[in-house]
Amino acid sequence: MKLNNPKLFRLLCLFLLAASALSCGRQKPTPQSKGIQPPDGVQPITFRVVKKFPHDRESYTEGFVFHNGKLYESSGSPEEYPKIRSVSGIADLKKGKIDVKTELDRRKYFGEGIVFFGDKFYQLTYRNQIGFIFDAETFAARGIFSFPNKEGWGLTTDGKFIIMTDGTSAVTYLDPEDLSVKRTLNVTFNGAPAMYINEPEFINGFIYANIWTTNNIARIDTATGRVTGIIDLTKLFLESRKEYRMSESTNGIAWDREADRIYVTGKFWPDIYQIDFSH
Repeated sequence: MKLNNPKLFRLLCLFLLAASALSCGRQKPTPQSKGIQPPDGVQPITFRVVKKFPHDRESYTEGFVFHNGKLYESSGSPEEYPKIRSVSGIADLKKGKIDVKTELDRRKYFGEGIVFFGDKFYQLTYRNQIGFIFDAETFAARGIFSFPNKEGWGLTTDGKFIIMTDGTSAVTYLDPEDLSVKRTLNVTFNGAPAMYINEPEFINGFIYANIWTTNNIARIDTATGRVTGIIDLTKLFLESRKEYRMSESTNGIAWDREADRIYVTGKFWPDIYQIDFSH
């Protein structure tokens, strides 16, 4: 069947997306208003909101990380939002704006996850199968690297490896020296592959990762790949959507190791939340 009517095509695509969780361009479906009900053996992790900070409403959050006491964030640039830029920089918790340090040409690249390792700052792209390397202090360009995964989504580090997610159930460990693949961790939820592993953060031996299409963050055992806990951020998503109707997917978790503080947010959310939970 050939569809010449773009509006009809868009409606059909959205229907298929809702029915089968397939993606239509880069636009991701609105998260469910209910979280995952953890099965036996998966702990529901309760949290409390400590503080709320303003967030850049023009950030389609893809990366979220602390470095030297500052919170950094990266934004993607969906085609349907032509004014949104693929930038990364310091998230100003007072002004609610990103102090831009790097920018990718949105005509060529969709900016994804970020991480600092040593004296370098790394950023993934969505479907180009490459990442960019910048100086961690000056943010001057220092190179490009490639990866075999079909897509690039999120980055974190355990201090030994750079850890990457690609939207599947696989978590890829990269050698920081040459960025070659050293290990693939297959994540499972109740015995089945845990798909759509998104923006991750390594905290005290576990990977905490946003699960796209839900309002949940999964705690992943790095030895077995098993999801052992679920944080349900549904109430924060609903609060964000009530305050700003453009708010989309829950995405972004960052740990300030020195102060032991954890921050979460989402795409186009009006706020960043400092939350506390047993970790």
